[in-house]
Amino acid sequence: MKRFFGTAVFTAIAASAVHAESTQSVQAGSPRQPVIAENYMVSAANPFAVKAGVEVLSNGGTAADAAVTVQMMLNLFEPQSSGIGGGAFMLYWDASEKKLITYDGREKAPASATPEYFFGDDGTPVKWWDAVVGGRSVGVPGTLKLLETAHRQHGRQPWSELLLPAIVHADAGFEISPRLADSIASAQKRKLDLFESTRSYFFNDDGSPKTAGTYLKNPQFASALRDIAANGSAPFYTGAIAESIVKAVKTEINPGELTLEDMASYEVIEREPVCFPYRSYEVCGMGPPTSGGLTMGQMLTMLEQHDLPGMGPGAEAWHLYIEAAKLAYADRGLYMADSDFVDMPEGLLDKGYLAERASLIDPQNAMEKATAGIPPQQSAMRFSPDTQLERAGTSHFSIVDQYGDMISMTTTIETGFGSRVMSNGFLLNNELTDFSRTPEKDGLPIANRVEGNKRPRSSMSPTIVFKDNAPVLVIGSPGGSRIINYVTKSVIAILDWDMDPQTAIDMPHVVNRNGNTDLEENTSATELEPALTALGHQVKVRGLTSGLHAIVIDNGKLIGAADSRREGIAAGH
Repeated sequence: MKRFFGTAVFTAIAASAVHAESTQSVQAGSPRQPVIAENYMVSAANPFAVKAGVEVLSNGGTAADAAVTVQMMLNLFEPQSSGIGGGAFMLYWDASEKKLITYDGREKAPASATPEYFFGDDGTPVKWWDAVVGGRSVGVPGTLKLLETAHRQHGRQPWSELLLPAIVHADAGFEISPRLADSIASAQKRKLDLFESTRSYFFNDDGSPKTAGTYLKNPQFASALRDIAANGSAPFYTGAIAESIVKAVKTEINPGELTLEDMASYEVIEREPVCFPYRSYEVCGMGPPTSGGLTMGQMLTMLEQHDLPGMGPGAEAWHLYIEAAKLAYADRGLYMADSDFVDMPEGLLDKGYLAERASLIDPQNAMEKATAGIPPQQSAMRFSPDTQLERAGTSHFSIVDQYGDMISMTTTIETGFGSRVMSNGFLLNNELTDFSRTPEKDGLPIANRVEGNKRPRSSMSPTIVFKDNAPVLVIGSPGGSRIINYVTKSVIAILDWDMDPQTAIDMPHVVNRNGNTDLEENTSATELEPALTALGHQVKVRGLTSGLHAIVIDNGKLIGAADSRREGIAAGH
Protein backbone atom coordinates (compact mmCIF):
# COMPACT_ATOMS: atom_id res chain seq x y z
CA MET A 1 0.00 0.00 0.00
CA LYS A 2 1.30 3.41 -0.92
CA ARG A 3 1.93 5.56 2.13
CA PHE A 4 -0.03 8.78 2.21
CA PHE A 5 2.73 11.09 3.43
CA GLY A 6 6.41 10.27 3.37
CA THR A 7 9.12 12.59 4.71
CA ALA A 8 9.37 14.61 1.51
CA VAL A 9 5.66 15.27 1.39
CA PHE A 10 5.61 16.09 5.12
CA THR A 11 8.29 18.72 4.48
CA ALA A 12 6.31 20.12 1.56
CA ILE A 13 3.19 20.46 3.70
CA ALA A 14 5.13 22.20 6.43
CA ALA A 15 6.60 24.63 3.91
CA SER A 16 3.18 25.45 2.48
CA ALA A 17 1.91 26.04 6.00
CA VAL A 18 4.75 28.40 6.85
CA HIS A 19 4.30 30.37 3.64
CA ALA A 20 0.52 29.84 3.82
CA GLU A 21 -0.92 30.33 0.35
CA SER A 22 -3.74 32.48 1.51
CA THR A 23 -7.24 31.19 2.19
CA GLN A 24 -8.16 34.56 0.76
CA SER A 25 -7.51 33.16 -2.72
CA VAL A 26 -11.23 32.49 -3.05
CA GLN A 27 -13.30 35.07 -1.19
CA ALA A 28 -16.96 34.90 -0.33
CA GLY A 29 -19.05 36.62 -2.97
CA SER A 30 -16.61 36.05 -5.82
CA PRO A 31 -18.11 34.33 -8.87
CA ARG A 32 -17.51 30.62 -9.37
CA GLN A 33 -17.53 28.30 -12.34
CA PRO A 34 -18.39 24.59 -12.18
CA VAL A 35 -15.30 22.37 -11.92
CA ILE A 36 -15.06 19.25 -14.09
CA ALA A 37 -13.07 16.11 -13.28
CA GLU A 38 -13.12 12.46 -14.28
CA ASN A 39 -11.70 10.49 -11.37
CA TYR A 40 -12.35 12.10 -7.98
CA MET A 41 -13.49 15.38 -6.44
CA VAL A 42 -13.92 17.27 -3.17
CA SER A 43 -16.19 20.26 -2.61
CA ALA A 44 -15.89 21.94 0.79
CA ALA A 45 -15.92 25.28 2.57
CA ASN A 46 -12.18 26.01 2.68
CA PRO A 47 -9.52 25.74 -0.05
CA PHE A 48 -6.90 24.22 2.27
CA ALA A 49 -9.32 21.51 3.36
CA VAL A 50 -10.23 20.75 -0.25
CA LYS A 51 -6.62 20.58 -1.41
CA ALA A 52 -5.68 18.25 1.46
CA GLY A 53 -8.65 16.02 0.67
CA VAL A 54 -7.76 15.88 -3.02
CA GLU A 55 -4.22 14.89 -2.05
CA VAL A 56 -5.62 11.92 -0.11
CA LEU A 57 -7.68 10.85 -3.12
CA SER A 58 -4.76 11.26 -5.50
CA ASN A 59 -2.74 8.85 -3.37
CA GLY A 60 -5.37 6.11 -3.63
CA GLY A 61 -7.51 7.05 -0.65
CA THR A 62 -11.24 6.54 -0.45
CA ALA A 63 -13.96 9.06 0.22
CA ALA A 64 -13.85 7.95 3.87
CA ASP A 65 -10.11 8.64 4.03
CA ALA A 66 -10.54 12.07 2.49
CA ALA A 67 -13.39 12.90 4.87
CA VAL A 68 -11.11 12.48 7.88
CA THR A 69 -8.57 14.90 6.46
CA VAL A 70 -11.15 17.41 5.21
CA GLN A 71 -12.95 17.56 8.57
CA MET A 72 -9.76 18.03 10.56
CA MET A 73 -8.65 20.82 8.26
CA LEU A 74 -12.08 22.49 8.48
CA ASN A 75 -11.82 22.30 12.27
CA LEU A 76 -8.59 24.29 12.04
CA PHE A 77 -9.37 26.76 9.25
CA GLU A 78 -13.12 27.19 9.84
CA PRO A 79 -13.40 26.56 13.62
CA GLN A 80 -16.59 28.58 14.02
CA SER A 81 -18.57 26.07 11.97
CA SER A 82 -17.57 22.48 12.76
CA GLY A 83 -15.01 20.23 14.33
CA ILE A 84 -14.38 17.31 16.66
CA GLY A 85 -16.14 19.23 19.43
CA GLY A 86 -19.43 18.81 17.53
CA GLY A 87 -21.55 16.30 15.65
CA ALA A 88 -22.37 15.26 12.09
CA PHE A 89 -24.52 13.19 9.77
CA MET A 90 -22.96 11.25 6.89
CA LEU A 91 -24.40 9.51 3.86
CA TYR A 92 -21.91 7.00 2.42
CA TRP A 93 -22.45 5.33 -0.96
CA ASP A 94 -20.43 2.10 -1.10
CA ALA A 95 -20.04 1.49 -4.82
CA SER A 96 -18.69 -2.06 -4.48
CA GLU A 97 -21.69 -3.11 -2.40
CA LYS A 98 -24.10 -0.75 -4.19
CA LYS A 99 -25.32 0.22 -0.75
CA LEU A 100 -26.20 3.53 0.87
CA ILE A 101 -25.23 3.75 4.55
CA THR A 102 -26.17 6.61 6.85
CA TYR A 103 -24.17 7.38 10.00
CA ASP A 104 -25.67 9.32 12.90
CA GLY A 105 -22.88 11.16 14.73
CA ARG A 106 -25.25 13.64 16.38
CA GLU A 107 -24.38 14.90 19.84
CA LYS A 108 -26.42 13.58 22.77
CA ALA A 109 -27.58 14.99 26.07
CA PRO A 110 -26.01 13.98 29.40
CA ALA A 111 -27.72 11.01 31.03
CA SER A 112 -28.77 13.25 33.92
CA ALA A 113 -30.62 15.77 31.71
CA THR A 114 -34.32 16.32 32.36
CA PRO A 115 -37.00 18.22 30.39
CA GLU A 116 -36.39 21.19 32.72
CA TYR A 117 -32.68 21.25 31.84
CA PHE A 118 -32.78 24.86 30.61
CA PHE A 119 -35.01 26.27 33.35
CA GLY A 120 -33.73 29.22 35.35
CA ASP A 121 -34.11 29.91 39.05
CA ASP A 122 -37.60 31.27 38.44
CA GLY A 123 -38.80 27.92 37.07
CA THR A 124 -39.13 29.10 33.48
CA PRO A 125 -36.90 28.52 30.41
CA VAL A 126 -33.92 30.85 30.09
CA LYS A 127 -33.46 32.96 26.97
CA TRP A 128 -31.72 31.32 24.03
CA TRP A 129 -28.38 33.14 24.23
CA ASP A 130 -28.29 32.66 27.99
CA ALA A 131 -28.62 28.94 27.35
CA VAL A 132 -25.95 28.89 24.62
CA VAL A 133 -22.95 30.41 26.38
CA GLY A 134 -21.14 28.07 28.75
CA GLY A 135 -20.92 24.35 29.37
CA ARG A 136 -24.60 23.68 29.87
CA SER A 137 -25.32 23.70 26.13
CA VAL A 138 -22.60 21.14 25.34
CA GLY A 139 -23.68 17.67 24.21
CA VAL A 140 -21.42 14.63 23.89
CA PRO A 141 -19.56 15.21 20.57
CA GLY A 142 -19.97 12.57 17.86
CA THR A 143 -17.97 13.77 14.85
CA LEU A 144 -14.69 12.05 15.72
CA LYS A 145 -16.28 8.67 16.37
CA LEU A 146 -18.31 9.00 13.16
CA LEU A 147 -15.13 9.57 11.15
CA GLU A 148 -13.40 6.68 12.88
CA THR A 149 -16.35 4.38 12.20
CA ALA A 150 -16.56 5.32 8.51
CA HIS A 151 -12.79 5.01 8.12
CA ARG A 152 -12.74 1.59 9.77
CA GLN A 153 -15.41 0.32 7.39
CA HIS A 154 -14.40 2.09 4.17
CA GLY A 155 -10.87 3.49 4.54
CA ARG A 156 -7.65 2.36 2.87
CA GLN A 157 -5.07 4.85 4.12
CA PRO A 158 -3.54 4.74 7.62
CA TRP A 159 -5.63 6.72 10.10
CA SER A 160 -2.62 8.43 11.63
CA GLU A 161 -1.47 9.89 8.34
CA LEU A 162 -4.87 11.33 7.50
CA LEU A 163 -4.57 13.69 10.47
CA LEU A 164 -1.11 14.87 9.49
CA PRO A 165 -2.07 17.89 7.33
CA ALA A 166 -4.10 19.43 10.16
CA ILE A 167 -1.33 18.69 12.67
CA VAL A 168 1.30 20.36 10.50
CA HIS A 169 -0.81 23.44 9.81
CA ALA A 170 -1.85 23.77 13.45
CA ASP A 171 1.80 23.74 14.50
CA ALA A 172 3.12 25.96 11.70
CA GLY A 173 0.19 28.37 11.65
CA PHE A 174 -2.10 29.79 8.98
CA GLU A 175 -3.62 33.12 7.97
CA ILE A 176 -7.05 34.02 9.27
CA SER A 177 -9.40 34.28 6.29
CA PRO A 178 -11.74 37.24 5.76
CA ARG A 179 -14.77 35.11 6.61
CA LEU A 180 -13.27 33.85 9.87
CA ALA A 181 -12.20 37.39 10.77
CA ASP A 182 -15.71 38.72 10.14
CA SER A 183 -17.15 35.89 12.21
CA ILE A 184 -14.84 36.65 15.15
CA ALA A 185 -15.71 40.34 15.11
CA SER A 186 -19.44 39.65 14.93
CA ALA A 187 -19.33 37.04 17.70
CA GLN A 188 -17.58 39.38 20.12
CA LYS A 189 -20.99 40.94 20.77
CA ARG A 190 -22.22 37.43 21.67
CA LYS A 191 -19.62 36.74 24.37
CA LEU A 192 -16.99 34.99 22.27
CA ASP A 193 -14.38 36.70 24.46
CA LEU A 194 -15.97 35.59 27.76
CA PHE A 195 -13.69 32.60 28.45
CA GLU A 196 -9.91 32.91 28.65
CA SER A 197 -9.02 30.06 26.29
CA THR A 198 -11.31 31.36 23.55
CA ARG A 199 -10.36 34.98 24.17
CA SER A 200 -6.63 34.30 23.92
CA TYR A 201 -7.06 32.36 20.67
CA PHE A 202 -9.36 34.68 18.75
CA PHE A 203 -8.51 38.10 20.22
CA ASN A 204 -5.44 40.30 20.65
CA ASP A 205 -4.01 41.27 24.03
CA ASP A 206 -5.90 44.57 23.90
CA GLY A 207 -9.21 42.75 23.46
CA SER A 208 -9.64 43.56 19.78
CA PRO A 209 -10.62 40.72 17.42
CA LYS A 210 -7.87 39.24 15.29
CA THR A 211 -8.15 40.38 11.69
CA ALA A 212 -7.82 38.78 8.26
CA GLY A 213 -4.23 37.91 7.45
CA THR A 214 -3.25 37.50 11.10
CA TYR A 215 -1.11 34.43 11.61
CA LEU A 216 -2.72 31.89 13.93
CA LYS A 217 -1.12 28.82 15.49
CA ASN A 218 -2.89 26.12 17.50
CA PRO A 219 -0.36 23.87 19.27
CA GLN A 220 -3.02 22.54 21.66
CA PHE A 221 -5.08 21.23 18.77
CA ALA A 222 -1.96 19.75 17.18
CA SER A 223 -1.17 17.94 20.44
CA ALA A 224 -4.70 16.54 20.70
CA LEU A 225 -4.58 15.36 17.08
CA ARG A 226 -1.26 13.60 17.68
CA ASP A 227 -2.86 11.67 20.52
CA ILE A 228 -5.85 10.82 18.33
CA ALA A 229 -3.59 9.91 15.41
CA ALA A 230 -1.72 7.43 17.58
CA ASN A 231 -4.63 6.03 19.60
CA GLY A 232 -7.82 6.63 17.64
CA SER A 233 -10.85 8.07 19.38
CA ALA A 234 -10.08 6.45 22.75
CA PRO A 235 -8.31 9.49 24.29
CA PHE A 236 -11.24 11.66 23.24
CA TYR A 237 -13.95 9.49 24.79
CA THR A 238 -12.21 7.73 27.69
CA GLY A 239 -8.81 9.38 28.17
CA ALA A 240 -7.11 12.68 28.83
CA ILE A 241 -9.03 14.63 26.19
CA ALA A 242 -12.34 13.40 27.62
CA GLU A 243 -11.26 14.53 31.07
CA SER A 244 -10.38 17.99 29.81
CA ILE A 245 -13.70 18.30 27.95
CA VAL A 246 -15.67 17.40 31.08
CA LYS A 247 -13.61 19.84 33.11
CA ALA A 248 -14.19 22.63 30.57
CA VAL A 249 -17.95 21.98 30.61
CA LYS A 250 -17.98 22.49 34.39
CA THR A 251 -17.13 26.16 33.86
CA GLU A 252 -18.29 28.55 36.56
CA ILE A 253 -20.55 30.31 34.06
CA ASN A 254 -23.58 28.23 33.11
CA PRO A 255 -21.95 24.88 33.97
CA GLY A 256 -23.09 21.67 32.31
CA GLU A 257 -23.72 18.15 33.54
CA LEU A 258 -21.56 16.18 31.09
CA THR A 259 -19.67 13.33 32.76
CA LEU A 260 -16.90 10.92 31.82
CA GLU A 261 -19.54 8.19 31.74
CA ASP A 262 -21.50 10.21 29.15
CA MET A 263 -18.38 10.52 27.02
CA ALA A 264 -17.45 6.85 27.29
CA SER A 265 -20.92 5.59 26.40
CA TYR A 266 -21.25 7.51 23.13
CA GLU A 267 -21.94 5.40 20.02
CA VAL A 268 -22.39 6.20 16.34
CA ILE A 269 -25.64 4.73 15.01
CA GLU A 270 -26.13 3.33 11.52
CA ARG A 271 -29.67 4.27 10.55
CA GLU A 272 -31.90 3.47 7.61
CA PRO A 273 -31.75 6.20 4.94
CA VAL A 274 -34.87 8.17 4.13
CA CYS A 275 -35.49 7.62 0.40
CA PHE A 276 -38.42 8.68 -1.75
CA PRO A 277 -39.17 8.97 -5.48
CA TYR A 278 -39.17 12.34 -7.19
CA ARG A 279 -40.09 12.25 -10.88
CA SER A 280 -37.62 9.80 -12.45
CA TYR A 281 -35.19 10.03 -9.53
CA GLU A 282 -34.81 8.62 -6.04
CA VAL A 283 -33.77 11.17 -3.42
CA CYS A 284 -32.10 9.86 -0.27
CA GLY A 285 -31.34 11.68 2.93
CA MET A 286 -30.86 11.24 6.65
CA GLY A 287 -33.62 10.27 9.04
CA PRO A 288 -34.25 11.29 12.66
CA PRO A 289 -32.84 12.73 14.80
CA THR A 290 -32.50 15.13 11.87
CA SER A 291 -35.70 16.34 10.26
CA GLY A 292 -33.88 17.01 6.97
CA GLY A 293 -34.70 13.89 4.95
CA LEU A 294 -38.35 13.68 5.99
CA THR A 295 -39.09 17.38 5.53
CA MET A 296 -37.39 17.46 2.12
CA GLY A 297 -39.35 14.34 1.21
CA GLN A 298 -42.63 15.95 2.14
CA MET A 299 -41.86 19.12 0.19
CA LEU A 300 -40.72 17.37 -2.97
CA THR A 301 -43.55 14.82 -2.92
CA MET A 302 -46.14 17.59 -2.62
CA LEU A 303 -44.47 19.52 -5.43
CA GLU A 304 -44.11 16.53 -7.75
CA GLN A 305 -47.70 16.84 -9.01
CA HIS A 306 -46.95 20.35 -10.34
CA ASP A 307 -45.15 21.06 -13.60
CA LEU A 308 -42.19 22.88 -12.08
CA PRO A 309 -40.00 22.09 -15.12
CA GLY A 310 -42.51 23.87 -17.35
CA MET A 311 -42.95 26.80 -14.99
CA GLY A 312 -39.30 27.60 -14.48
CA PRO A 313 -38.04 29.56 -11.44
CA GLY A 314 -40.65 32.32 -11.43
CA ALA A 315 -43.23 33.56 -8.92
CA GLU A 316 -45.70 30.79 -9.84
CA ALA A 317 -43.25 28.02 -8.93
CA TRP A 318 -41.93 29.82 -5.86
CA HIS A 319 -45.46 30.28 -4.52
CA LEU A 320 -46.05 26.52 -4.70
CA TYR A 321 -42.64 25.87 -3.12
CA ILE A 322 -43.38 28.23 -0.21
CA GLU A 323 -46.76 26.65 0.47
CA ALA A 324 -45.27 23.13 0.45
CA ALA A 325 -42.58 24.31 2.86
CA LYS A 326 -45.19 25.68 5.27
CA LEU A 327 -47.04 22.38 5.36
CA ALA A 328 -43.86 20.31 5.76
CA TYR A 329 -42.42 22.52 8.50
CA ALA A 330 -45.72 22.26 10.39
CA ASP A 331 -45.38 18.46 10.49
CA ARG A 332 -41.72 18.83 11.37
CA GLY A 333 -42.50 20.99 14.39
CA LEU A 334 -45.11 18.62 15.79
CA TYR A 335 -43.78 15.14 15.08
CA MET A 336 -40.06 15.06 14.33
CA ALA A 337 -37.44 14.36 16.99
CA ASP A 338 -35.06 11.58 18.04
CA SER A 339 -37.00 8.46 17.03
CA ASP A 340 -35.21 6.42 19.72
CA PHE A 341 -37.19 8.45 22.26
CA VAL A 342 -40.29 9.58 20.37
CA ASP A 343 -42.92 7.32 18.78
CA MET A 344 -43.10 9.15 15.47
CA PRO A 345 -45.87 8.38 12.95
CA GLU A 346 -44.69 6.11 10.14
CA GLY A 347 -46.80 7.73 7.44
CA LEU A 348 -45.09 11.11 7.10
CA LEU A 349 -44.04 10.22 3.53
CA ASP A 350 -47.22 8.34 2.64
CA LYS A 351 -48.21 9.39 -0.90
CA GLY A 352 -51.92 9.51 -0.14
CA TYR A 353 -51.37 11.60 2.97
CA LEU A 354 -49.12 14.05 1.13
CA ALA A 355 -51.63 14.31 -1.72
CA GLU A 356 -54.20 15.40 0.87
CA ARG A 357 -51.72 17.91 2.29
CA ALA A 358 -50.89 19.21 -1.19
CA SER A 359 -54.60 19.78 -1.88
CA LEU A 360 -54.45 22.53 0.76
CA ILE A 361 -52.23 24.57 -1.57
CA ASP A 362 -54.15 27.26 -3.41
CA PRO A 363 -52.25 28.35 -6.54
CA GLN A 364 -53.77 31.82 -6.23
CA ASN A 365 -53.54 32.56 -2.51
CA ALA A 366 -51.03 32.08 0.29
CA MET A 367 -52.24 30.20 3.34
CA GLU A 368 -51.74 31.51 6.84
CA LYS A 369 -49.40 29.61 9.10
CA ALA A 370 -49.98 25.91 8.39
CA THR A 371 -51.03 23.39 10.99
CA ALA A 372 -49.74 19.84 11.14
CA GLY A 373 -51.69 17.06 9.48
CA ILE A 374 -52.69 13.64 10.79
CA PRO A 375 -50.57 11.08 8.91
CA PRO A 376 -51.46 7.39 8.79
CA GLN A 377 -49.96 5.18 11.50
CA GLN A 378 -50.00 8.20 13.81
CA SER A 379 -48.54 7.32 17.19
CA ALA A 380 -50.83 7.07 20.19
CA MET A 381 -48.78 9.73 21.96
CA ARG A 382 -49.93 13.29 21.33
CA PHE A 383 -47.59 16.26 21.16
CA SER A 384 -47.65 20.02 21.15
CA PRO A 385 -45.93 21.92 18.29
CA ASP A 386 -42.33 23.02 18.80
CA THR A 387 -41.33 26.47 17.56
CA GLN A 388 -37.61 26.05 18.28
CA LEU A 389 -35.53 26.84 15.16
CA GLU A 390 -31.81 26.06 14.97
CA ARG A 391 -29.52 29.02 14.35
CA ALA A 392 -27.30 29.28 11.29
CA GLY A 393 -23.88 27.68 11.58
CA THR A 394 -22.42 24.38 10.41
CA SER A 395 -20.46 23.24 7.32
CA HIS A 396 -20.92 20.66 4.58
CA PHE A 397 -18.66 18.76 2.21
CA SER A 398 -19.24 16.39 -0.70
CA ILE A 399 -16.67 13.82 -1.89
CA VAL A 400 -16.47 11.34 -4.77
CA ASP A 401 -13.47 8.99 -5.02
CA GLN A 402 -11.95 7.03 -7.91
CA TYR A 403 -13.65 3.81 -6.74
CA GLY A 404 -17.12 5.33 -7.05
CA ASP A 405 -17.64 5.73 -3.31
CA MET A 406 -19.33 9.00 -2.32
CA ILE A 407 -19.92 11.03 0.83
CA SER A 408 -22.39 13.75 1.69
CA MET A 409 -21.55 14.96 5.21
CA THR A 410 -23.03 17.87 7.14
CA THR A 411 -21.03 18.74 10.23
CA THR A 412 -21.61 21.28 12.99
CA ILE A 413 -20.95 22.77 16.41
CA GLU A 414 -24.40 24.42 16.08
CA THR A 415 -24.35 28.21 16.14
CA GLY A 416 -21.17 30.04 15.10
CA PHE A 417 -18.41 29.30 17.67
CA GLY A 418 -20.69 26.91 19.55
CA SER A 419 -20.80 27.25 23.32
CA ARG A 420 -17.79 29.61 23.35
CA VAL A 421 -16.01 26.98 25.48
CA MET A 422 -12.73 25.56 24.14
CA SER A 423 -10.86 22.42 25.10
CA ASN A 424 -7.56 21.21 23.65
CA GLY A 425 -7.67 23.94 21.00
CA PHE A 426 -11.12 23.14 19.58
CA LEU A 427 -14.54 24.63 20.31
CA LEU A 428 -17.27 22.66 22.03
CA ASN A 429 -20.77 22.58 20.59
CA ASN A 430 -23.92 24.23 21.92
CA GLU A 431 -26.04 21.49 20.38
CA LEU A 432 -28.32 21.02 23.38
CA THR A 433 -29.98 24.34 22.54
CA ASP A 434 -31.43 22.56 19.48
CA PHE A 435 -33.80 20.92 21.96
CA SER A 436 -36.94 22.78 22.89
CA ARG A 437 -36.23 24.64 26.12
CA THR A 438 -39.96 24.46 26.82
CA PRO A 439 -40.83 20.80 27.52
CA GLU A 440 -44.60 21.07 27.14
CA LYS A 441 -47.36 23.36 25.97
CA ASP A 442 -51.11 23.28 26.55
CA GLY A 443 -50.67 20.21 28.71
CA LEU A 444 -48.97 18.19 25.98
CA PRO A 445 -45.27 17.28 25.74
CA ILE A 446 -43.07 18.64 22.94
CA ALA A 447 -41.43 15.82 20.99
CA ASN A 448 -38.08 17.62 20.86
CA ARG A 449 -37.87 18.29 24.61
CA VAL A 450 -34.67 17.55 26.51
CA GLU A 451 -34.23 14.01 27.87
CA GLY A 452 -31.21 12.12 29.16
CA ASN A 453 -29.10 10.49 26.38
CA LYS A 454 -31.44 11.91 23.72
CA ARG A 455 -30.14 13.49 20.52
CA PRO A 456 -31.55 16.94 19.63
CA ARG A 457 -33.51 17.40 16.44
CA SER A 458 -31.57 18.85 13.52
CA SER A 459 -32.30 20.25 10.05
CA MET A 460 -29.07 18.94 8.51
CA SER A 461 -29.89 17.49 5.09
CA PRO A 462 -26.99 15.60 3.51
CA THR A 463 -28.46 14.21 0.30
CA ILE A 464 -27.58 11.80 -2.49
CA VAL A 465 -29.86 11.58 -5.54
CA PHE A 466 -30.06 8.42 -7.66
CA LYS A 467 -31.30 7.64 -11.15
CA ASP A 468 -31.58 4.03 -12.34
CA ASN A 469 -29.93 2.96 -9.06
CA ALA A 470 -26.82 5.03 -9.71
CA PRO A 471 -25.85 8.25 -7.88
CA VAL A 472 -26.20 11.44 -9.93
CA LEU A 473 -25.95 14.17 -7.26
CA VAL A 474 -24.21 14.59 -3.91
CA ILE A 475 -25.25 17.76 -2.06
CA GLY A 476 -25.85 19.44 1.29
CA SER A 477 -25.55 22.77 3.11
CA PRO A 478 -25.16 24.52 6.45
CA GLY A 479 -27.69 27.14 7.52
CA GLY A 480 -29.57 26.10 10.67
CA SER A 481 -33.27 25.43 10.17
CA ARG A 482 -33.05 26.96 6.67
CA ILE A 483 -30.84 24.08 5.49
CA ILE A 484 -33.90 22.13 4.31
CA ASN A 485 -34.94 25.04 2.07
CA TYR A 486 -31.43 25.57 0.70
CA VAL A 487 -30.95 21.93 -0.29
CA THR A 488 -34.50 21.38 -1.60
CA LYS A 489 -34.33 24.49 -3.78
CA SER A 490 -30.99 23.37 -5.24
CA VAL A 491 -32.22 19.84 -5.95
CA ILE A 492 -35.22 21.29 -7.82
CA ALA A 493 -32.96 23.65 -9.77
CA ILE A 494 -30.71 20.78 -10.89
CA LEU A 495 -33.35 18.11 -11.53
CA ASP A 496 -36.27 20.24 -12.81
CA TRP A 497 -34.65 23.34 -14.24
CA ASP A 498 -31.57 21.65 -15.77
CA MET A 499 -29.12 24.02 -14.09
CA ASP A 500 -25.49 23.07 -13.68
CA PRO A 501 -24.69 22.69 -9.97
CA GLN A 502 -22.88 26.02 -9.67
CA THR A 503 -25.78 27.97 -11.16
CA ALA A 504 -28.23 26.01 -9.02
CA ILE A 505 -26.58 26.59 -5.66
CA ASP A 506 -25.80 30.24 -6.45
CA MET A 507 -29.42 30.90 -7.46
CA PRO A 508 -30.93 33.44 -5.02
CA HIS A 509 -32.72 31.90 -2.05
CA VAL A 510 -36.43 31.92 -1.27
CA VAL A 511 -37.07 30.45 2.19
CA ASN A 512 -40.13 29.71 4.29
CA ARG A 513 -40.21 27.86 7.64
CA ASN A 514 -43.97 28.15 8.17
CA GLY A 515 -43.96 31.87 8.76
CA ASN A 516 -42.62 34.83 6.83
CA THR A 517 -41.13 34.28 3.39
CA ASP A 518 -37.47 35.32 3.30
CA LEU A 519 -35.97 36.66 0.05
CA GLU A 520 -32.20 36.87 -0.23
CA GLU A 521 -31.07 40.47 -0.09
CA ASN A 522 -29.03 42.07 -2.88
CA THR A 523 -30.15 39.42 -5.36
CA SER A 524 -32.79 39.04 -8.05
CA ALA A 525 -34.97 37.20 -5.52
CA THR A 526 -36.14 40.60 -4.30
CA GLU A 527 -37.84 41.10 -7.68
CA LEU A 528 -40.33 38.43 -6.60
CA GLU A 529 -41.61 40.55 -3.71
CA PRO A 530 -44.49 42.33 -5.53
CA ALA A 531 -45.90 39.11 -7.02
CA LEU A 532 -45.57 37.15 -3.79
CA THR A 533 -47.05 39.97 -1.73
CA ALA A 534 -50.01 40.09 -4.10
CA LEU A 535 -50.59 36.39 -3.40
CA GLY A 536 -50.70 37.11 0.32
CA HIS A 537 -47.18 36.22 1.44
CA GLN A 538 -45.57 38.15 4.28
CA VAL A 539 -42.17 38.92 2.77
CA LYS A 540 -38.89 39.84 4.46
CA VAL A 541 -35.67 40.67 2.61
CA ARG A 542 -32.60 39.47 4.49
CA GLY A 543 -29.17 37.89 4.21
CA LEU A 544 -29.32 34.15 3.58
CA THR A 545 -25.82 32.71 3.73
CA SER A 546 -25.94 29.07 2.74
CA GLY A 547 -22.84 26.97 2.17
CA LEU A 548 -23.97 24.48 -0.43
CA HIS A 549 -21.40 22.05 -1.82
CA ALA A 550 -22.42 19.76 -4.65
CA ILE A 551 -21.06 17.22 -7.11
CA VAL A 552 -23.06 16.05 -10.12
CA ILE A 553 -22.14 12.70 -11.69
CA ASP A 554 -22.95 12.85 -15.40
CA ASN A 555 -21.85 10.24 -17.93
CA GLY A 556 -18.58 9.54 -16.19
CA LYS A 557 -17.78 13.17 -15.49
CA LEU A 558 -17.82 14.87 -12.10
CA ILE A 559 -19.14 18.44 -12.07
CA GLY A 560 -18.40 20.18 -8.79
CA ALA A 561 -19.61 23.42 -7.27
CA ALA A 562 -18.98 25.44 -4.11
CA ASP A 563 -21.35 28.11 -2.79
CA SER A 564 -20.10 31.55 -3.80
CA ARG A 565 -21.55 32.96 -0.56
CA ARG A 566 -18.59 31.40 1.28
CA GLU A 567 -14.91 30.86 0.51
CA GLY A 568 -14.91 27.18 -0.44
CA ILE A 569 -13.95 25.53 -3.71
CA ALA A 570 -14.46 22.31 -5.63
CA ALA A 571 -11.38 20.52 -6.98
CA GLY A 572 -10.49 17.13 -8.40
CA HIS A 573 -8.76 15.26 -11.18
